[in-house]
Amino acid sequence: MQKFFTFFIRYNSYLLLALYCGIASLFMKLQNDNIVTQLRTIGTEFSAGVNEKLLSYRYILNLKEENDRLIRINTDLLARVLSLETAVVDEQNRKKLLANSALNTSGFSMARVVSRKFSDRENILLINKGRRDGIKKDMTVLTPEGLVGRVSTVSEHFAKVTPVINTDFKVSVISDKSNSMGVLSWNGGKEFIAQVDNIPISSSLKLNEQMITSEFSTFAIRGIPVGRVVSIKPDKLFYTVEVRLAVDFSSLTEVLIAPLKIEPEKIELIGNNSSSETFP
Repeated sequence: MQKFFTFFIRYNSYLLLALYCGIASLFMKLQNDNIVTQLRTIGTEFSAGVNEKLLSYRYILNLKEENDRLIRINTDLLARVLSLETAVVDEQNRKKLLANSALNTSGFSMARVVSRKFSDRENILLINKGRRDGIKKDMTVLTPEGLVGRVSTVSEHFAKVTPVINTDFKVSVISDKSNSMGVLSWNGGKEFIAQVDNIPISSSLKLNEQMITSEFSTFAIRGIPVGRVVSIKPDKLFYTVEVRLAVDFSSLTEVLIAPLKIEPEKIELIGNNSSSETFP
């Protein structure tokens, strides 16, 4: 024991130095482990943050793709709904037109007015039925209220209609009570007033009589209402007659097209004694 104390006393400086070095090494080791741990912790947190951001961006990209897909689906569904609603409205309008008409409408076609050109002289309508639907030139166009006009030009999917309110339009008419016959035309101006020529002053035509298409017409079927007499003024040989038209062209959206009235013999016989014009 004495030897140990002697050795300790003799070499205490060295022993203390070794002890201090050991303690310092221990602290250094403990300190380094803490740094590594901190670095690992920081690295883990950084990696987690990066992964979270990447997942977030990926989610946003997937969400955008999903939104685009849903928009395409909604657009397709909207188009189908609109198509179905249009078909339902068209069918309802067709039934309404056919039910309200006093004429035998078997074989009639229904069409929508898709464009119009209105002026004080030359008015034109465009309907959404054409050659593909069996529409032909000179077919009669009408509504349950009365005569609209006649088909003048036909394409594959559309047809141009020359309406009553066009200065080139003429149609043979007869009154429903006095059987006074004449030719109805439109001289421009008010779109709801037309004129009837060639009614002799010897006729018994009265105000408010209804004018309808007559058998004399080469294109229109007999009995379509055209309008009512609102003015009668005598001239030298004929009356000057004004008719308020039955159809309101300002709100015209749906029309009926009657089957083609084929009267080649009548047109040929009339043509032998007149120029090659369009007959009323």
